[in-house]
Amino acid sequence: MVDTDYLTHTLGNGIRIIHQRTDSPVGHLGVLINAGSRDEEEKEHGLAHFIEHSVFKGTQKRKAFHILSRIEGVGGELNAYTTKEETVLYSTFLTEYYDRTAELLSDILFNSVYPEKELKREKEVIIEEINSYKDSPSELIFDEFEELIYDGHPIARNILGTKKRLREFNRDSIFRFIANNYHTDQMVISSVGNIDFGNLVKMLEKYFGTAPEKLRTEKRTKFENYIPQEKVIQRDTFQSHCVVGNIAFDVMHEQRIVMVLLNNMLGGQALNSRLNLSLRERRGMAYNVESSYVAYSDTGLFNVYFGTDKENLQKALNLVQKEFDLMRNTKLGGLQLSRAKKQLLGQIAISTESREDMMLTIGKSYLLYDKVDPLRVVFKKIEAVTAEQVLEVANTVLDKKHMSTLIYQ
Repeated sequence: MVDTDYLTHTLGNGIRIIHQRTDSPVGHLGVLINAGSRDEEEKEHGLAHFIEHSVFKGTQKRKAFHILSRIEGVGGELNAYTTKEETVLYSTFLTEYYDRTAELLSDILFNSVYPEKELKREKEVIIEEINSYKDSPSELIFDEFEELIYDGHPIARNILGTKKRLREFNRDSIFRFIANNYHTDQMVISSVGNIDFGNLVKMLEKYFGTAPEKLRTEKRTKFENYIPQEKVIQRDTFQSHCVVGNIAFDVMHEQRIVMVLLNNMLGGQALNSRLNLSLRERRGMAYNVESSYVAYSDTGLFNVYFGTDKENLQKALNLVQKEFDLMRNTKLGGLQLSRAKKQLLGQIAISTESREDMMLTIGKSYLLYDKVDPLRVVFKKIEAVTAEQVLEVANTVLDKKHMSTLIYQ
């Protein structure tokens, strides 16, 4: 057991289980795999995402229609997604269908056959997804910024892949990637719902416990040698789009919580973030301005995005830099810091109201840290952040000399 809030168990093959019991009639169950697009070889670019799409296309005993109907036919939802470091299969359903859901997730994870006919069709779907993405500069710029930051490293490559690579994939490509990257000690089954933990473990033992043990032996290639860069790309767009940022802290770093707080103050989801007030509310220069912080297993990325009229681009960049300088040169007062903490605490508490998000959050935490901090512990860590720590992190991450910039204009 990790904590009284969560119950845990490890199957004989290394697959870990974490469960939070609720009194809701709706259950959530997901399988999180510590393998994503950064684990691809260069010739496999886009393969992790292609597998996530294709895993629902047929198993040894089910056709694609039967897979979709098994859960959706009783009002539930079946879904999946891929990130740079994870592949996730998950479902939401009425609690009485826990067994049905567990069996189905196991079937598609371990027994998918990836029929060539279905693969051909799914390639066309993903090509349309790629085309759609290229039509959206406000989304595409984030991928191109990561390519700039992580130049030459596997983590730089976008998740969708390329049309050329996609057309080269076949069943052998898929089975090879799965064999090389889907390890049982790198899988977590996460559950949030009204089911007795003992019954859940028996159920998951039945459907997942028979899979052969396969342990990860090789470590990912660590990203090193970051070089700040600036790049301007001419595009036929009404607005200029800009991303400016720097590498930041990985998921294990002791300053990660401080970075989360700093990011939230600068350009988090609230309309009173510093960047939103400066660019949008006071000057009307941007419809959308936001900052984000992503922590990977061995690196992290902080960036600020905004879109603005082309003639306002330099003014907007100067305003962003001004906010960075204020964070670096002015220590937060006690009231400012207290307000920032209260805002973040409230946002985190509200986010836990989504039980599907909770299932994914505790699953990812258990996958990465082998533990889950309950809310009261997370809150204590945030409350413990000092103004000196915020200033130190600001001077590490917001230093102009280390910033990279990508502009579409």
